[in-house]
Amino acid sequence: MTTLARLQAELGSIVSTDPADLAAVREDKSGWVAAGIPLAVVRATTTEQVQATLRIASETGTPVVTRGAGTGLAGGACGTDGSIVLSVAGMNRILEIRPEDELAVVEPGVINQDLNDALAAYGLWFAPDPASKAICSIGGNIATNAGGLLCVKYGVTREAVLALTVVLADGRLLKTGHRTVKGVTGYDLTALLTGSEGTLGVIVEATVRVRAITPGEVVTLGAVFPDVASAAAASAAVIAARVRPAVMELIDPVALAMIADYLGPDGSAGLPIEGGAFLLLQTDGPAALAEADQAAAVLRSSGGQVRQSTDPASGERLLAIRRSAHPALAAYGEVLIEDVSVPRSRMAEMFERIAEISARTGVPIPTVAHAGDGNLHPNFVIPIDPLRRIGDPMVPDHIWAAADELFRAALALGGTLTGEHGVGVLKRRWLAEEIGDTSLDLQRRIKAVFDPLGILGPDTMFGG
Repeated sequence: MTTLARLQAELGSIVSTDPADLAAVREDKSGWVAAGIPLAVVRATTTEQVQATLRIASETGTPVVTRGAGTGLAGGACGTDGSIVLSVAGMNRILEIRPEDELAVVEPGVINQDLNDALAAYGLWFAPDPASKAICSIGGNIATNAGGLLCVKYGVTREAVLALTVVLADGRLLKTGHRTVKGVTGYDLTALLTGSEGTLGVIVEATVRVRAITPGEVVTLGAVFPDVASAAAASAAVIAARVRPAVMELIDPVALAMIADYLGPDGSAGLPIEGGAFLLLQTDGPAALAEADQAAAVLRSSGGQVRQSTDPASGERLLAIRRSAHPALAAYGEVLIEDVSVPRSRMAEMFERIAEISARTGVPIPTVAHAGDGNLHPNFVIPIDPLRRIGDPMVPDHIWAAADELFRAALALGGTLTGEHGVGVLKRRWLAEEIGDTSLDLQRRIKAVFDPLGILGPDTMFGG
């Protein structure tokens, strides 16, 4: 009996071979389209179905690509030729909320915003916010150790994960972590699995830390600077002043011009965003107003034109400038959203390197950044080619050549290839250059312990 026949016999209608379904799971939000056609899509709704899928895959040596909401930006959840695409998007139940322990237990397909909506009744919230919280799933956040807008104050996803239930490649169930605030028994497999991008196992349940809703008001500041160097310097000065904003985002002049064009004159929030660089800050908590006043003074002394707001509606208009970055760029073509991080003290230098690479190669690189933690998103806007056929690469070689220079520049400044998107497929060719041969060998051996046949995400991180 073939692999497909076994899947259909044991799992029935949750197995799809519809051509439209197979085509849809070959790409994610990165724009990457995997080569070939997957064998099938399995839409699991229970742990037992995940176990059955992996048991069959292990017995037949069939590759498995785990997929959640499909909002990833590194190509790691794209169905490759002949693979089983195991969708856990339908495992979307909130199993437990324990206000007294400040934790929740969820299935991997739970959408971030849905969890926060449920937590609000208890005066709680789930801090990780990858800027796509309305559409991204918690399982995917954990698999990539997602970051986002609030990391500068509240940390990345890893800080919110207490325990995991994971199905291993052969179908066995593994439970890691604890429900307690403290716990140091044995190796920290929860931390290892967080950010493993589906290469070690399939997350079917997560116990996550939640927080009391931050009391006090939220204050939003928008500031326009004559250039990105002064904006980056101002962001560093805010941190040096020991102000810890909840959000601090920076937009370079190339991206800001595109956003200004996209939003039109009514979207400027009262600031001259048609030129220069833009810095957005939000403070929260009981000291929010005092911290905002202190930050505003720093921004003005650094040459910024500042607008400050405690009004939620006008604050949202300032936030909309940052949130409009991707749709504004997408109006010009297909967007490759890249992701590098450098020490905060080197961020201005990284912006300089990006501008230099752009000028020399002739490739526009509009860039936004989580300025509070040194995480930059250089974007490559690729004009839509009506003659491009399905299966043709979206990213031309000259774009990858510019990206290669950009990645090496980040490493030279003491940074990393990816701050939050993950390695996936798109960055695997640079992985060894950052981590070195010894670490690469050790990580491959760790994968072999969890997945001896190498069937889980075989093209992600180490594959290809």
